[in-house]
Amino acid sequence: MDNEELVKYIEKNIFPLYSRNEEGHGINHIKTVIERSLKFAKNYDVDINMCYTIAAYHDLGHFIDRKRHEVISAEMFMEDENMKKFFTDEQRKTIKEAIEDHRASSDHKPRSIYGMIVSTADRTIKNIDTCIRRAYSYGKKNYEGLTEEQQIERVYEHLTEKYGQNGYAKTYIEDKEYEESIKKLRKALENKEEFLERVKEVIRENDEK
Repeated sequence: MDNEELVKYIEKNIFPLYSRNEEGHGINHIKTVIERSLKFAKNYDVDINMCYTIAAYHDLGHFIDRKRHEVISAEMFMEDENMKKFFTDEQRKTIKEAIEDHRASSDHKPRSIYGMIVSTADRTIKNIDTCIRRAYSYGKKNYEGLTEEQQIERVYEHLTEKYGQNGYAKTYIEDKEYEESIKKLRKALENKEEFLERVKEVIRENDEK
């Protein structure tokens, strides 16, 4: 990063706000997306400070409404008057659009390379068990009426819908790490019974920590 003041502001004032989100969209996820975004940015003629900021704000409004979180997060960015010190109006518009375009289930391609970078960076599969933990945490927060067995089933259904052979999660730039990870996840999803047992084991291990 070449703007230390921007980084300090975001680390002090934006990162703590992610405590309001469930674990799957909390600060650890945000830091992963930032790291991946900056890695991708090196291959393109882009402003690294913009990439950092888009990644830092992209899930900020998730706790308010998960179904519209990309729009809310973009609005929260635009309402942050401090950002005017760091970016021009045109840059802020591009950042806003990229935040709006990041969602995996979006019905349109990101409008700029910035949106493509952060959207791809947001398709994070560190490993299968981390995916399970994120999906389970998300379900417990947003589907409170489900029984434990239904929550476990929902993890399998969600990961299949998102990352399966015909899943809606898309990437827009080359990401070899993701391509390898999604192959392993799809292979694991082929055997539903084994996968459900793996979900239960991950939950047990998490509860014991």
